[in-house]
Amino acid sequence: MATLSMAAAADPLPVSLDDVRAAHDRVASAIIRTPTLISQTLGALLGATVYLKFENLQFTAAYKERGALNKLLQLDQGARTRGVIAASAGNHAQGMAYHARRLGIPATIVMPRTTPNVKVSQTEGHGASVILHGENVDESLAHARELAAERGLTIVHPFNDLQVIAGQGTVAVEMLEDAPAIDTLVVPIGGGGLISGCGTVAKALGGIEVVGVEAELYPSMYNRVKGTALPCHGDTLAEGIAVKEPGSITSEIIGQVVDDIVLVSERHLERAVSLLLQIEKTVVEGAGAAGLAAMLAFPERFAGKTIGIVLCGGNIDPRLLANVLLRDLARSGRLARLRIKLQDRPGALYNVARIFDQEQVNIIEVYHQRVFSTLPAKGLITDIECETRDAAHLARLMEALQAEGYEVSPVELA
Repeated sequence: MATLSMAAAADPLPVSLDDVRAAHDRVASAIIRTPTLISQTLGALLGATVYLKFENLQFTAAYKERGALNKLLQLDQGARTRGVIAASAGNHAQGMAYHARRLGIPATIVMPRTTPNVKVSQTEGHGASVILHGENVDESLAHARELAAERGLTIVHPFNDLQVIAGQGTVAVEMLEDAPAIDTLVVPIGGGGLISGCGTVAKALGGIEVVGVEAELYPSMYNRVKGTALPCHGDTLAEGIAVKEPGSITSEIIGQVVDDIVLVSERHLERAVSLLLQIEKTVVEGAGAAGLAAMLAFPERFAGKTIGIVLCGGNIDPRLLANVLLRDLARSGRLARLRIKLQDRPGALYNVARIFDQEQVNIIEVYHQRVFSTLPAKGLITDIECETRDAAHLARLMEALQAEGYEVSPVELA
């Protein structure tokens, strides 16, 4: 099976299957062997056999613990005494802080000043000393390197480190032991540590296609391996894989073990997060849902295959999750806002409400707009937010309103 960079295929990989298996022996007693379960419903929806690896069930809700722990366990006593340092705004920070405290290793995490307070407090809660520096992770990493040199600390990079990569590959060791029928792994790519480790395992075992997934807004690894120059910026739901500069080590490995990289839109990421909660009853962050998003975006590419998807993390802000769920309800027609033009006279709103009652549609909120409107002074716009059973039910409501002479249109989502 062709990989992304055939020219590099003859070079030996810097991480081997034996390295990953040794990492698994090292970390297995201190991490959760998360389940790999088949999803009958998603399989039927997507026309494939779908296995899910629930890494969102780790203690810190992400796979990042594996690589961090593998690195920490291989430090000599002097390095352990001096301590470790990392730059991270999320899962790597928590994974490293948690296991460093377990092992009695002092840990310092440099986080961007823009990091949400909840992530700062969670990292501190695991016993790490947090330093806020820089506007992004790149600036935080530069400061972490300075501190490491000054204090003799060991840097634990979130992805561009062979021991970290080997630790992340333990995800695939477990997954392919539990579901040996898998013929395609679909893995999110940020800096590339997870897919480098998993791809190393898959290619060593043979006969397994490896597909990477990036958010459309941050196609950094896609650019590097395919020679494109797509922009990397924007506010993505998958902030865990919003990396502008992928690792040099991971880029080399990905060129040999990854068969393809696909890009997914924000809409598909939102849909994937929502489906995983509704169908699998599991909370997954945007980056963790990227594998399913790829299947939603390119169903024909994965049809008929036996797919392994890594749900790599579950750390999503509750308010953001609520917003994603409501937006998905709106796109499916179960939640809608209708804009209706009325004449400003007694009974106008009552007559509209009567039609909603007749069609058994629940009204949630009503917004009247008399002043800021292009209508004549005796006209008004009413936005009615409502709840329906499905898109067909919403269509019947709009037809009933139009049949009574009302001009009505849905307020569309982006």
